[in-house]
Amino acid sequence: MMQTIDRAMDIIRVLSKNAQGLPITELSKECGLPLSTMHRLLKSLEENGLIQQNEKTKEYGMGTLWLEYGLQMYDSMDFTSHIRTEMEKLMHIVKESIYYNKPVSGIESLILERIDSPENAIRVFDKIGLRIPMNIGAANKTMLAHMNKVKSDQFINALIPEEEKSSFYEQLHEIKANGYGISRGERTEGTISIAAPVFNHSGDIEGAISIGCVSFNMTDERLQFLIEYVLESGKRISKNLAYNG
Repeated sequence: MMQTIDRAMDIIRVLSKNAQGLPITELSKECGLPLSTMHRLLKSLEENGLIQQNEKTKEYGMGTLWLEYGLQMYDSMDFTSHIRTEMEKLMHIVKESIYYNKPVSGIESLILERIDSPENAIRVFDKIGLRIPMNIGAANKTMLAHMNKVKSDQFINALIPEEEKSSFYEQLHEIKANGYGISRGERTEGTISIAAPVFNHSGDIEGAISIGCVSFNMTDERLQFLIEYVLESGKRISKNLAYNG
């Protein structure tokens, strides 16, 4: 039973990275499964709405059920009133792309939302749903810096080599002391990200709001402006989530 679930999830992971769809032969190769096993798994996944097959090309892709479940989760979090509204406010003020990240299972965070400024033709573009290792980027390091130490140590022990841990902990200490994080070109050269923590009603880290922009025209005055407003947004979202700190 567990092997079937693991194999099914392998198929889903491969399809999630290939938006145009894949034929069964390519899926079998990618997942290392015989065609007969792949055919049986695909039939079951399709019957449950988790994948779908293009009638013309016969290629398989993600099913719309994932979108349905995602929207239900999005709605259950009351995301629009508590978080997205503040993201939109921040976007209109700073006129840059605004992101919201949340830690997920494993060693990664997930980009739950992105709002781009229509007034800025030069944008930093990371897709919604993208998973990023927790040791990379301003948003993730900000979450680690403000996270319960037991939990943050789990991420750090899994991601950071022993000889680099000391300097990494120093980075996190500085971020926590400042209340915000900054990263420069960690994922994309020529970019800068500024992030602030978001806390929930229990005082635990819930996520991080961040501003992503190009760095070639960044001045000290502009950077301070972005820091000020991302911090304000993080505090307002935390308050919306009933944080009293």
